[in-house]
Parts: sequence; structure tokens; C-alpha cells
Amino acid sequence: MTPRLLVAGVGNIFLADDAFGPEVIRALEHRPLPPEARVHDYGIRGMDLAYALLDGYPTALLIDAARRGHPPGTLTLIEAEPPDGTVPPEAHGMDPAKVLALATHLGDEPLPRVLVLACEPEVLPSDDDLLPGLSAPVRAAVDRAVDALHSLVPALLADPAGPLPPLGRPVESGTPRPAALRGTAPGGAQNR
Repeated sequence: MTPRLLVAGVGNIFLADDAFGPEVIRALEHRPLPPEARVHDYGIRGMDLAYALLDGYPTALLIDAARRGHPPGTLTLIEAEPPDGTVPPEAHGMDPAKVLALATHLGDEPLPRVLVLACEPEVLPSDDDLLPGLSAPVRAAVDRAVDALHSLVPALLADPAGPLPPLGRPVESGTPRPAALRGTAPGGAQNR
């Protein structure tokens, strides 16, 4: 069966809560998603993720730690804006905005709809301070993220451009944004 949705864990396992994405992917080994979803841990390999975004998926769902101003462990579902040319592409590293810019630079087609299931970190050390292991609130959010994915993925497989299902608290949804879907001009995507 050909996967129709990309679920990508991103983050550095040696930088405390930045390991949230890889930990969620690891937890999915015990509670797998439908086979139409390709689940992969990209870690800090931004170039690999950029190329994967060009593989024809209608939708990509990134799992990451991101500061959004909420209590640690809060999950946020946001829809990424298509790159507008103001963020320079970067082939090394895993800044999601720069990965999207790189994918846009590498490909001729619009990117898939990109959603981010983000977890508010408690501890994010600098690249110079290695600190493996998640903080307690982010560790507790891993199972909630797996539950959220089991709600989100079937809905996205049924309708890649459709509205997102309610995920309950403590999940908050960001402002919906247009996304460039395959076959749709980036400026002509419809608001959801």
C-alpha cells in the first residue's frame, strides 16, 4: 500500500525536550497508525525531510517541540504557512521553517499541507549543552500526542484538505492558515 500521509518526528535526542518528536515516533511502534501513513523519525536530518516532503504526499504532519508561550507539556496543533521567500533554505539542521524553504527550493511542485503537532518544552538546552531525556511534563505529553495522532491521521487520510478534528484539552489549535496543496497555486489555497 502506498503511503498517503507523512508523519515525521523531528528533534535532537541529546537536547532534552527537543527529543519530543523522536519519542512520539518511538511510542507509535507500540500503537501503530494505519498503513497509509508513513511514520519516520527524521531527527535532525533536515535535508532528508525536505526530500520526503517532495514525495507526493497530500499532507505532512510534523511532530516537534516548540515554544508557543504555554505551560510545559501543552500540545498545539498548527498549520504551517507556505514559505514566502523570506526564510533562507538551509541544508543542515532541523529548523522546520528552513526545511520547508529548502523543500520549496528543491522542488517544482507546491508542498503538501503541513501541520505541526508541537509540544511546549520545559527544558531546551543550547547545542553546546547535551542533556538527554525529556522533562516530566513533556514525557507525559508523549502519550497524549499518540492519542491525538490516532484522531488526526484517519481524518487526514479521509480528507487531506478537510477541517481538523477537535482534539480536546490540553491541546489548543492555532489559527488555521492556508497551505499549498499539490495542484494548487500557493497563493490560491483555500482557508480552512
